[in-house]
Amino acid sequence: MKSSRDDQDGTTVLRLPTDVRVVNVGLSILGEGVRAQGVPAVDVEWRIPAGGREDLVDALVRLYGTATERIDEANREVARRLDEGAPVLVSVGAAIDEVPGVDARTILHPGPPLPWEQFCDPLRRSVHAAVMAEGWASSPEEAESLVAGGEVELDSANQHRTVVPMATALGPSAPVSVVENPQGGNRAYSAINQGSGKTPWFGVETPEAVERLIFLREAVGPVLRDTLRSSGPIDLFSLVAQGLQMGDDAHMRVQATTNLFLRHILPDLVGSGHPDLVEVARFLSFDHLFFLNLAMAAAKALIDWAADVPGSSVVVGMARNGTTFGIRLAGTGDRWFLAPAPPVGDALYHGGFASEHAAPDIGDSAVLELVGLGGAAAAASPAVAAFVGGTMADAVSVTEAFDRICVARSGRFKLPFLDYRGSPMGVDVRRVVELEATPSINTGILHASAGTGQVGAGVARAPLGCFQEALLGLNASLG
Repeated sequence: MKSSRDDQDGTTVLRLPTDVRVVNVGLSILGEGVRAQGVPAVDVEWRIPAGGREDLVDALVRLYGTATERIDEANREVARRLDEGAPVLVSVGAAIDEVPGVDARTILHPGPPLPWEQFCDPLRRSVHAAVMAEGWASSPEEAESLVAGGEVELDSANQHRTVVPMATALGPSAPVSVVENPQGGNRAYSAINQGSGKTPWFGVETPEAVERLIFLREAVGPVLRDTLRSSGPIDLFSLVAQGLQMGDDAHMRVQATTNLFLRHILPDLVGSGHPDLVEVARFLSFDHLFFLNLAMAAAKALIDWAADVPGSSVVVGMARNGTTFGIRLAGTGDRWFLAPAPPVGDALYHGGFASEHAAPDIGDSAVLELVGLGGAAAAASPAVAAFVGGTMADAVSVTEAFDRICVARSGRFKLPFLDYRGSPMGVDVRRVVELEATPSINTGILHASAGTGQVGAGVARAPLGCFQEALLGLNASLG
């Protein structure tokens, strides 16, 4: 209201405004009521932070209050590392020779550590195939007996600086890509992508699936090793940055980046004298997801470097094993915060399959969402738009949702449908819990029990519970 003084007797007269505009904080129906009367009203989306849960609100008050200067400084350093690290592919070799802590009877699996009796069906089948490919068993039943009897050591790949997609199980003789982060002086590793069809990373344990693992070990790995010796190190994220301009999100879709990679190595690839070179070249030409594993290893190298920054609230680990979903924070060390693995929503299924056939979310590929790729880069990919609503506006909304929970934007991953704005990176656990908005993850879907492989693809929503526990863990770790 406006006030003015009457000139005759000195009294104050209150006058109602003639031009009313409303900012509505709360229920949208209140703004609708104002607009129905012909008055402009802007609705502000607001809710009680952290759902009003007292312990979470108390933690947020401190982490945004007295501890915020320390946390924000750490987060700036994490963002710098994620943006300035330039991971390069340097070699391919056997896991037992390259990956720290792998011995002659080790099988690595995706997601947080998990006891054998809790392995989901697709991952169990993949372990059977890996055991058979190593020559330790001749049938799935024999492989099951060996693992259940404790004669095979199972461990999380993440515990060994390694990431594997979907239900991949990695044995000691399997070839791995070695990715180096020169800026941080650290390395990360990933299995060679197994390609399409009836393969173990899709939860298949048939003789055909075992043969694929042997082919990777005996032919694909050696050819790529010779190729890299000739080509020298390859800057992986420079290829990803180009692929984003060609419709990739570098997670669900990596066709463009795979093609760029194959074009880059082609002169050195054809120089290999391996007797299976033609078969390897044919395999590479049909594996449209080949670059996925390389992108994951590159992201892992930067995330591990960022994990060395104390006091940060940024998520530096996000992985699933089909049973549990786990995250790690830079500010809480190696501790995993767990929740049940979620279902995959917004899904498109192959003919004859539906949600009742789907296994829960699985794989280490969610590391990509932490560095500005995958769901964070959904706005770059028309192909991804089909899974998140069908329009580019829907894909843009996924990226915008990431923007609200991240601490920075990438300086190299540019999104053409957002006027070449950098993709959001560095998921902040404080923002996730405050807004109750978790990251979305672009992913494939495996059959839950039949061992038939991939049955679709979609978008999984990370469970809120592990972020809430991580927030409380961060608050405790800061004293």
